[in-house]
Amino acid sequence: MISHMEASGKLPAERGNTGEMSSLEGLVHAVHARVVIAAVLSAAITSCAVGPDFRSPEAPKTKAYTAGLLSAETSSAPGAGGAAQRLAAGQDIPGEWWTLFNSEALDQVIRRALAGNPTLTAARATVRQAQESLSALSGSAVYPKVDATGSVSRQKISGAAFGQPDASFSPFTLYNASVSVTYALDFFGGARRELEALQAQVDFERFQLEAAYLTITSNIVTTAVLEALLRGQIEATREIIAAEEQQLKVVEQQFTLGGVARTDVLAQQTQLAQTQAILPAYEKNLASARHRLSVLTGRMPSEAGSLPEFTLAELQLPGDLPLSLPSSLVRQRPDIRASEALLHAASAQVGVATANMYPQINLSGNYGSEAISSGGLFKSGSMVWGLSWGLVQPLFHGGALSAKRRAAIAAFDQAAAQYRATVLQGFQNVADVLRALEADANTLKAQAEADSSARDSLELTQKQFRLGAVSYLSLLNAERQYQQTRLGLVQAQAARFADTAALFQALGGGWWNRNESTPGGASHKDGSDVPSTPEAPGRGAEK
Repeated sequence: MISHMEASGKLPAERGNTGEMSSLEGLVHAVHARVVIAAVLSAAITSCAVGPDFRSPEAPKTKAYTAGLLSAETSSAPGAGGAAQRLAAGQDIPGEWWTLFNSEALDQVIRRALAGNPTLTAARATVRQAQESLSALSGSAVYPKVDATGSVSRQKISGAAFGQPDASFSPFTLYNASVSVTYALDFFGGARRELEALQAQVDFERFQLEAAYLTITSNIVTTAVLEALLRGQIEATREIIAAEEQQLKVVEQQFTLGGVARTDVLAQQTQLAQTQAILPAYEKNLASARHRLSVLTGRMPSEAGSLPEFTLAELQLPGDLPLSLPSSLVRQRPDIRASEALLHAASAQVGVATANMYPQINLSGNYGSEAISSGGLFKSGSMVWGLSWGLVQPLFHGGALSAKRRAAIAAFDQAAAQYRATVLQGFQNVADVLRALEADANTLKAQAEADSSARDSLELTQKQFRLGAVSYLSLLNAERQYQQTRLGLVQAQAARFADTAALFQALGGGWWNRNESTPGGASHKDGSDVPSTPEAPGRGAEK
């Protein structure tokens, strides 16, 4: 193989002597020959790479998310958020799952967030950065390095270098123009393992982008539900305040007529003041929720007034909820896929550390022209060339290379444990949400019944109090019960919507079903493209 390279190196000079081709053309052909030879050598050794070949971990063998059976249908209740829900096992999750709440206002806010949220913008940029880092190493590790150099130097040499110390040489100018080719033979796959690790890092950043996308859309939905909850609590509190103000007038009239004691009037005033004290806290939390929604859309809190308002009555609870199979969850959740990418990178680093213990082989060659005048470049007799190869075999590094390999193996073990922890946490999230869906539906049903009973009890007690049939203490207890059940009902209604959003988030958010207008394939204002969405569940095997 080396003799062939030497022959290739002589060929341009020979052709220059015969006049069949200009020296410059010979230079181009010589460089081309070296590049082709290096590429052939690279192709011949690509099948060899030390270290473990990564395979995606198998999905857990479990067939269920929870220990016990889940109800085929949740309980129902009258009013907002009271619809019964059914789990559709194996049904796929839509890419824009929030549209199932049938709220144009919610869709509008999410569209704003996807276009202007700085966290998503940063995540997209991080993906591009990782891809460019991969491209940079790919160019230097896979292909030979070809460089053109030119120089002009003024020199004076001593005759002592030629064994003639008394000889005198005049100064001269030396012109040089050459092309050099260097190539590191990746015989043991160290460079390819580095590329594999960088590709895994790109995958990690892509899934971090998907996780950011899912987190932001989920936060918007839950914040919208929180706003609707607070508006419902504010409305209920104002209704209670109005009723208690009316009741205070009745008690004051009865006190004037001698029907009740002064203490009863004071007790009613205290009850009213306590209820009024609740209202500012709700209003403060509502303002905070509005500010958060504005920031999530990439706008200042002062622009929160431009956002639509949310109430529980305007949101629709989805009746059918898709439930992915347990075997599919590890391919759907972005956090699990990101953890798998880190495990893949750790596996590749074991190969890198192993390859560093084997010989490193480098090839280099140069071809050019040297002359004492610029006009003499590339003329017959001015051509220079050289070929070389080098080998470095680590012999003794004080145990550093072996220690680095053991450290890489330990890092792989750590990544494997973290991957398993992420999987377990993911399954716990789904199990918790499934139980919450069932329990909160039962809670809403009971709370609706309690609210109805408390309302009837208060109305009856108020009538009896006006007639003097019951004491003021009975009226006070009825008012407190109604206040608690009224606010509890609004809380239970909001929990149904929040649980539904949490289920979609726990199952991965359906990123694999999004269209090209989403972060996986959108274009930026500057014309740069976001990397394509990573491999979706069920659309191919991991390499």
